[in-house]
Amino acid sequence: MRFDEAYSGNIFIASQQNYAESKAVIYGMPMDFTVSFRPGSRFGPARIREVSLGLEEYSPYLDRHLEEVPFHDAGDIPLPFGNAARSLDMIADFVGKLLADDKFPLGLGGEHLVSWPIIQEVYKKYPDMALIHIDAHADLREQYEGEPLSHSTPIRKACHLIGAPNVYSLGIRSGMREEFQFAKESGMHMHKFEVVEPLKQILPTLAGRPVYITIDIDVLDPSAAPGTGTAEAGGITSKELLEAIHLIARSDLQVIGADIVEVAPAYDPTEQTQIAASKFVREILLGWVK
Repeated sequence: MRFDEAYSGNIFIASQQNYAESKAVIYGMPMDFTVSFRPGSRFGPARIREVSLGLEEYSPYLDRHLEEVPFHDAGDIPLPFGNAARSLDMIADFVGKLLADDKFPLGLGGEHLVSWPIIQEVYKKYPDMALIHIDAHADLREQYEGEPLSHSTPIRKACHLIGAPNVYSLGIRSGMREEFQFAKESGMHMHKFEVVEPLKQILPTLAGRPVYITIDIDVLDPSAAPGTGTAEAGGITSKELLEAIHLIARSDLQVIGADIVEVAPAYDPTEQTQIAASKFVREILLGWVK
């Protein structure tokens, strides 16, 4: 895929065709090959773009308009269906080029395993990075039924790569006993059930540091986001996640990239999951891209 070519499919609202002049680049990762429950998140990136047409380009939260943040929608990476290892390599190559061009990478998933090659590439450029992980699930398994490439493993892999004390997980309410034990013993920062209040404590400690942020849509309660592969009761509201995004926007963090994953449109005919994800993308563009 050439970055200087206009994407021929649906694009996120207000996206500009000029890659060279963009500060941020949206890209899709249509992969759901390792999910442990319901597949379908490979259709998430396209539908998030489609429903963005119902958004206003102005954010009353941040008093900013999308025309103030030049960004380019590069479309979906053409991942080979069923080949998880090759797909991860392709994502890494794609993101590596974005980072080399000093773009803010904003990825749309896809299952959560797609975050792993992104974290690897970001770490190459920012070895002092921290990771903020907002999710219902710990994602701290070493493997799932013998398979190390699983959407339940990316945060464990990140802990090994960047050091567990540099990983901050929020909203967690599901996982194996061993995952919670690992979090406790490894030095990583796990905050169960809540997002906003622990984030208020975390942000001052990360001031000035490069931080990558990954958001799994299932951190939201299923009543707010039923369109996901592994829905988990007891989550936060979309209003709370917006508050978290705005707290980060108004902080001294150096956000170096982000992704939103696990939107599976087939399970939400009401479209509220896709619509919420689309709004989160708008607020991230306006708040995190400096």
